[in-house]
Amino acid sequence: MASPIEHLAKNFNLSSFKKAQDLKKRIWFTIFILIIYRFGTYIPLPNINPEVVAEFTRSHAGGLLGVLDLFSGGAIGRMTVFSLNIMPYISASIIVQLLTTMSPQLEALKKEGEAGRRKINQYTRYGTVALALAQGYGISVGLERIVGQAGCAVLDPGLLFRFTTMTSLTGGTLFIMWLGEQISARGLGNGSSMIIYAGIVANLPSSLFNTFAMGKQGTISVMALVGLLIMVITVISFIVFMEKANRRIPIQYPKRQTMMNMPAHQQSSHLPLKLNNAGVIPPIFASSILLLPMTVFSFGTFDPDSILGNVSRLFSHGQPLYLACFTVAVIFFAFFYTAIMFNPKDTADNLKKSGSYIPGIRPGDATAEYIDSILLKLTTIGAIYLCIICLLPELLLMKISLPFYFGGTSLLIVVNVSIDTVSQFQSHLIAQQYEGLFKKGRSRGLI
Repeated sequence: MASPIEHLAKNFNLSSFKKAQDLKKRIWFTIFILIIYRFGTYIPLPNINPEVVAEFTRSHAGGLLGVLDLFSGGAIGRMTVFSLNIMPYISASIIVQLLTTMSPQLEALKKEGEAGRRKINQYTRYGTVALALAQGYGISVGLERIVGQAGCAVLDPGLLFRFTTMTSLTGGTLFIMWLGEQISARGLGNGSSMIIYAGIVANLPSSLFNTFAMGKQGTISVMALVGLLIMVITVISFIVFMEKANRRIPIQYPKRQTMMNMPAHQQSSHLPLKLNNAGVIPPIFASSILLLPMTVFSFGTFDPDSILGNVSRLFSHGQPLYLACFTVAVIFFAFFYTAIMFNPKDTADNLKKSGSYIPGIRPGDATAEYIDSILLKLTTIGAIYLCIICLLPELLLMKISLPFYFGGTSLLIVVNVSIDTVSQFQSHLIAQQYEGLFKKGRSRGLI
């Protein structure tokens, strides 16, 4: 039998949205923050020659810069103060979470509740500043080496330029981090994911225009465009199916007395375990962790016959070294993030304390091992699914040189964030309906 929440979710109508004032405020606040973010992606760095930067970006659009430009919402191509985007913050979060699993002090701090969480967030912010400064310095040095037909990319190179570039990029990253936190607290959806989502979606119109222009010019055949459309629809459908897939573990609750002189009855429910517990985090983490070497190789000039030259060539987008590192990183973060977010031991202890159990499984350690074994299988399938989604479309699209926007990673992020945002929208709407029911009950004296 469907639960009351499931019943409301199936039968709510959007007319109740007019009464959901809090939800409206959250939506408008999120849109307002994203507009501010998009404005920031057009504020250029000081002492930059935009023509040379645009020329350099176009010549490297199919490589590593295309990857970086995707997640920055086009800010890299314009070399703006938001060029680093939120990636240093994500990288710092990864490092802090890794240290939390290895350091007893940080692990104890994590268990202190809200105070401990604020302290860990503070460490993450310090790490964000350090990484942003390091990447900002690398970009400033790389920009000084870029020379195009219109001259040098930097109008006045030197220590002052490097200092202003580092501080501007770091300030831009910290401001984006703050915007993301505001969305998470007062808006709709996860702040970091929404920032990346907005950057990818902003490239959609230009990517579609370029794709149809290539078809009109004969660069791409009509069959290739039809195949592209079929592939995108298939990938989106597959992502939605896999993201909604879950394994339901039956849970038996202790007998409860319902009414006086009536026999007690046992209640049952289930523990849902998603096939992809990590969601869109693994590809985002993998992309952000590869950001530093990618930045060095993109702006650096190496002898093609040298070791660094060969590594730079193999590390370019679509090449074996890049694909291997990206695959390993996605698999690692799929297991790592799942282990952080879901602890089978804690779940088993909570079931034991409440008197609940899994039919056929002894409470305690046996239950934890049973949940852990199921979670291991699900995570393995989920990691393989993420690798297929992120890599296979990329390899196919590289053969016909289509815009990077249509890659598997970008589609995964867009679809996943859309699903999460719609789920939050429905949750707020259902809460509004429950609030209306409670008000009616109080007015009639039923509550």
